[in-house]
Amino acid sequence: MRASQPGIGFLALVAALVLSGCAGSKEVLIPVRGPVPQDVDFTGEWRMQQDFAAMQDAIDSAVRRTDGIDERQLLKNIMSASNNPRRSRDVGGLVHVFLENAARLRVTQTDAGLFMAFDRSVVEEYRFGEARMVNKGGAVAQRVSGWDGETYVIETLDQEGGMKLSERYRLEGETLNREIVLRSKELEEVRLTQSFARAN
Repeated sequence: MRASQPGIGFLALVAALVLSGCAGSKEVLIPVRGPVPQDVDFTGEWRMQQDFAAMQDAIDSAVRRTDGIDERQLLKNIMSASNNPRRSRDVGGLVHVFLENAARLRVTQTDAGLFMAFDRSVVEEYRFGEARMVNKGGAVAQRVSGWDGETYVIETLDQEGGMKLSERYRLEGETLNREIVLRSKELEEVRLTQSFARAN
């Protein structure tokens, strides 16, 4: 019985965090801590099957729909020299700055995590079962990532704007599929899918 107490304590802590998130306006991400699947390995060089420019346009459109900025008001602010003429899109949800988009993806999978190199210029580390704060360009967000069956899940929540980014990677034969969901503070979702074929 004594050996089970730490597990109960951890569950109580998670439950308290969930309840506090429900009681207030601040959402809390739940860690994704499923077991590492034995026969799934994302390691390799991958090439996007969709047109990269069209995919980037779709991502930009999804960001505009979910970042919480009123486009008409933004235009008024830009046109008015006396009212924040340099105001930019980053006044809304900032979670989109954590979304990487690349025509080529290099993945290294270890016993403890994934290293993803996007066009060899940006490398992201995702530790299995992680729950931590991440920072990029001044934007701070909660992040959890881990295995849900044979799918690797990454969730990033903008603490300021309430914008949420969800990514799900799944291997289907020789194709690595990536589902991207951008969710606004008002819970509007835009879903995009990318497919990568092995490049080596």
